[in-house]
Amino acid sequence: MKAELCQFCLKSGILCPKCREKVRKGEVTRTDLKVARLLVSLEEKYPPLQDVYFHKSVEAGGVLAIIVGKGDIARMLSYGGKIIKDLERETSKKIRVLEHNSDERKFLEDLFAPMSILTINKIWLPDGTTETRVVLKRRRRMRPPVKMKSLRSIAKKLYGMSLRVEFAD
Repeated sequence: MKAELCQFCLKSGILCPKCREKVRKGEVTRTDLKVARLLVSLEEKYPPLQDVYFHKSVEAGGVLAIIVGKGDIARMLSYGGKIIKDLERETSKKIRVLEHNSDERKFLEDLFAPMSILTINKIWLPDGTTETRVVLKRRRRMRPPVKMKSLRSIAKKLYGMSLRVEFAD
């Protein structure tokens, strides 16, 4: 696995001066460090993780968003989702895997997966701010896998996006 921190630091658990400086400056958070170490420990069990580029992670209300490189979502979801299940077991949080620097639509599709997005609209408010309205398809008897409040918080932290989530049949 590739990351902002060097492999030696991730495997040994002791940070070199360069990596320690990244943590001190806030470029890498404690959560990023924990997730990166978890991913490195799972590399042996799941070889596709060796090609994944881990950028960062964001935590909000019981949901952990892991931001990986372009095209790495498929690798993270391989093995029938066992990698994600192992991460959820270790962190005791729901996991969302998102692509780094993706466009707004792709970001929202990944964030709300497995729910289907019907429409995405921009709403301009009188005070000059904008909100993004996301209309999700409601499936019978299917509750959202995670709390919408947590997903809205993740969107705000990553993209500065204010979300208004609605459901339609």
